[in-house]
Amino acid sequence: MRLLLIADHEETGLWDYWNASKTKDVDLILSAGDLSPKYLEFLTTMVNRPLLYVRGNHDSIYDHDEPLGCISIDDRIYIYKGLRILGLGGSYRYSNKKDMYTETEMKKRIRALKHALQVTGGIDILLTHAPAEGYGDLEDLAHRGFDCFNDLLEEYHPMYMIHGHVHRNYGGFERERIHNSGVRILNAYGAYMVDIPDDALQETEKPGFMSRYRTRKKITWDR
Repeated sequence: MRLLLIADHEETGLWDYWNASKTKDVDLILSAGDLSPKYLEFLTTMVNRPLLYVRGNHDSIYDHDEPLGCISIDDRIYIYKGLRILGLGGSYRYSNKKDMYTETEMKKRIRALKHALQVTGGIDILLTHAPAEGYGDLEDLAHRGFDCFNDLLEEYHPMYMIHGHVHRNYGGFERERIHNSGVRILNAYGAYMVDIPDDALQETEKPGFMSRYRTRKKITWDR
């Protein structure tokens, strides 16, 4: 499965100078936040693949201009062709604006997902806007990472954590880091492709949000 990761910067090569050959093998698009809703709509339409997103700290426009045809996975686990993706958008709180959280508030969001994580048996991808503390974050409060993300990675060991928020032009940019748990952390700034082997995916009935157990081993999904 090929993933197109996007965050923070609308790539002219994907928007102003569209060429279908650049995305012909993409199966799923993941947005880590701070992107125009029109850009998200354009990509899911032109690539003709699902686009899952979390909100960044500058995405209040989504309140009245939601990206049509795209799927918000904030505070939810979405499963696509066996790939379990947990979304936790927003940044560290540095003002009283929306989509900003203290460490305590982000921990509370994660605790609310404990049952869902038990039902799915964990996650394959953690999709966030902010980074984990100590892994690509910066010293200023606005770009501080969440330490509770480290706990999440240590407990569930997903294949990837994908985030945005820290731009390439801030200096010290690294596309990929390896977490102490062994999880690969990717900064999705701009656009980046990732391939996941098919044998790493679980079988599911259809794509959608985890809803409940139907039997001990069978999970149903809501579109």
